[in-house]
Amino acid sequence: MVVTSREPSDDVLCDVLSKWGINYFRGELENTLKRFVDALEGLSDQHVIVRLTGDNVLPDGEFIDEMLEDFEQKKLAYLGCGGDASGLPYGVSAEIIRARHLREAHQETDSLFDREHVTPWVIAKYGRSNFERYHSLGMTQYRCTVDTLDDYLKVARLFACLDEPENQSLRVLLKTLKTESTDVVTETPASRMVLGTAQFGLNYGIANRTGRPQQKLVNDLVHTAIKNGVQYLDTARAYGDSEQVLGRALTEGWSSRTTVITKLSPLDDCPPEANPDVVRAFVERSVYQSCHKLGVSRLGVLMLHRAAHLTSWGGAAWATVCQLKEKDVIGELGVSVQSPEEALTALEFDAVSVVQLPFNILDYRWESVIAKISDVRMRRRLVVHARSALLQGLLTTEQRELWERARCTNAEQVLDWLREQANYHCRGDIVELCVRFALSQNWIDGIVLGLDTKEQLLDNLKIMGMKPLTQGQLIELEKSRPRVPRKTLDPATWIKADA
Repeated sequence: MVVTSREPSDDVLCDVLSKWGINYFRGELENTLKRFVDALEGLSDQHVIVRLTGDNVLPDGEFIDEMLEDFEQKKLAYLGCGGDASGLPYGVSAEIIRARHLREAHQETDSLFDREHVTPWVIAKYGRSNFERYHSLGMTQYRCTVDTLDDYLKVARLFACLDEPENQSLRVLLKTLKTESTDVVTETPASRMVLGTAQFGLNYGIANRTGRPQQKLVNDLVHTAIKNGVQYLDTARAYGDSEQVLGRALTEGWSSRTTVITKLSPLDDCPPEANPDVVRAFVERSVYQSCHKLGVSRLGVLMLHRAAHLTSWGGAAWATVCQLKEKDVIGELGVSVQSPEEALTALEFDAVSVVQLPFNILDYRWESVIAKISDVRMRRRLVVHARSALLQGLLTTEQRELWERARCTNAEQVLDWLREQANYHCRGDIVELCVRFALSQNWIDGIVLGLDTKEQLLDNLKIMGMKPLTQGQLIELEKSRPRVPRKTLDPATWIKADA
């Protein structure tokens, strides 16, 4: 049975269903849970319900039979298939539940979320069991749902590769999907890579020689990153045209497949003596400009560009972003910090759920912060992203004048050490060494990596799928690394090119 709404927009669907003799039920648009319960009228409480969504077109009868077997053998209240545990692409999913549990949820919950998504109340009360028979396939980085035009075209191409695709098994469809998805280059989703987009709006990085990529290339970079499991894109009001360029790349449904982190304006033009109303105006201007440039009505994550704005103007800037979060203009709040001292201050604010900090293989400053992060995570959600794993590109260059501008007095020693360790651990690849070192820190959730070319993106995606360095390797690297001046670790202190 197809359970749909009474909206006129679904009339055509129902005409098609009638033509093919397929049963359907029409109910309330907004209250999906009630629609399901009403559709179950006349069925016993013990009746087993298999729920499939219309945008997931690959699940077949054999797959459903396998799930039903699992459900009955384990005597479950709920069985779901999806996410990393399933081993299956996004779009091969189903839920199994008994009629009485849906009826119970309908009687007990007033939550709009529960009613829209049908099963959350049941999962919360009875627990979630996952169908894991296909876990060994390892295809969670692939996608075959139909949410966007790009999705539709991909599934259409998949079906066009096969004779009578409607008669092909799920396993055949998945094998074909893998063969045809040439844009997926990772063995596992690159979920810990955060795509840095400063380069999309600025000539960014001390070693940058290519300048800003054009919009067509940006679209390709962003879409390829998302297809390979990148969950966060990082931008800022202060990154020139980055927000606008990124917003264009995320049209046609791409924005629904990722979370954009943007940063508040540095507020350099807000007077130091401004009263709270003036500060509020500056902050709101920045937030709504970001919304406009990104083409959204709500920011997924907003970070303060400067940690000082937690307390500047008597806390007025921070109070304003907190109010905007309460109004659901902002999803989560965070802070971009420059130093361990700023990080420790930011972690004292309970509303801070995302922290971005600079960290690289030469950086020895963060021990006290790591302990604080562990403490905070016992009490609340906290996501930690590390940026500048390549120290704004410095670690990848042997140009002595750039190291001099970075105020490094022992550049030769550092370069010799980087080459030696890269040869030993990573077949001579210094980028891989630096990125894997940062990824191997268990207190870091994601690494912000900027790039200028498709080749850099593909290389970074492949590094994301590599095994982390062992604890012993990390200890040895930390013990043997040269100690650089603190100013070298802070690009804000570097000598400008025209100085």
